[in-house]
Amino acid sequence: MKMFLPILFIFCLSFSASYASVQDFCVADLSMSDGPAGYPCKKVSGVSVDSFVYSGLGTAGNTTNIIKAAVTPAFVAQFPGVNGLGISAARLDLAVGGVIPMHTHPGASEILVVIEGTICAGFISSSANIVYFKTLNKGDIMVFPQGLLHFQINSGKGSGLAFVSFSSPNPGLQILDFALFANNLPTELVTTTTFLDAAQVKKLKGVLGGTG
Repeated sequence: MKMFLPILFIFCLSFSASYASVQDFCVADLSMSDGPAGYPCKKVSGVSVDSFVYSGLGTAGNTTNIIKAAVTPAFVAQFPGVNGLGISAARLDLAVGGVIPMHTHPGASEILVVIEGTICAGFISSSANIVYFKTLNKGDIMVFPQGLLHFQINSGKGSGLAFVSFSSPNPGLQILDFALFANNLPTELVTTTTFLDAAQVKKLKGVLGGTG
């Protein structure tokens, strides 16, 4: 029996791996609900080569906003072909003075490659709050570990362009400033938890559309 258990374990692993490889892909059926394992698969009869091609990253995003930046995603909701593959991508446009504020992706690590311009980018470790940041130039690549606070700033004199890839078809996004000031979290709680004074909090809520 003792010898049988390891053999059974190896057999189960082999069977599981071979079963998983039987299905080549799982193009998302966006008419169904998303779940922890992703979207259900579209029937193969409804899949074409266009399911695996996305052309939405060829056009610059609109940077006429408060952060002077735009993120154009190619996540599973826009690009159903990445469903179940553990990957996705996005385009990052930064006008002069543009910034992607401190934010996290709870579900994925990120790799950024600079295509045009100069971008200051960095992240903060969760264990010791160590800051890792650097000015990146054309062709430079930087990785941002999953779940850590990070940012990107256009530190050049012209516009900036970067493409990013993620280790999930749906990496998630939480922007720190919006989480604090763009909702109805009471000002008293924000001041207590951030050590900002009420006037600063109310000003930021006014800028970002928050109440309370």
